[in-house]
Amino acid sequence: MLINRKLTITAGLFAVMALGVAASMPQQQREEPKLVNLKVFPKNVPYRVLDHTMDVWSASLGVHCNFCHVRDAQTNKMNFANDAKPEKNMACEMYKMMGKINTKYFKGTKDSLGMVLTTGVNCYTCHRGVSHPEVKLPEEHRGPGGPGGPGGPPQGGPGGPVGLPQGGPGGHPGK
Repeated sequence: MLINRKLTITAGLFAVMALGVAASMPQQQREEPKLVNLKVFPKNVPYRVLDHTMDVWSASLGVHCNFCHVRDAQTNKMNFANDAKPEKNMACEMYKMMGKINTKYFKGTKDSLGMVLTTGVNCYTCHRGVSHPEVKLPEEHRGPGGPGGPGGPPQGGPGGPVGLPQGGPGGHPGK
């Protein structure tokens, strides 16, 4: 029993030392991809910011990268610079529209990179996780505020209340 306890303590100390050595070693820096063909983003946007924004857009529309971007057949990797898909161009136009709405109506401010800091609307405002949001008009309701209910046209004919004679002043037909 005493030997097992000594072995356990020794193994624990070696594990702590190994973790300490691993933590003190310099972390290998991953080279960020070169960003090309940026049309609506600032040219100096960091890759991590652009990548996070794309993740937000994907979630807002309920899609993956291949919804807007094409895959290179030879390398089998996404070609993010390619503008072949109309969905990518539409996303750029909608991003510009969102910026105009936020600037005009919500006083959207931008950071030093030109990225919007605060917004009133974003992709999710309309898309709600759906790539092509359904355009739906409200149903016609009867009752309060609807046709035939309070607030609707008065009963009894064109423009006249019920029980009053139609026509001009004094009940006489108008000219």
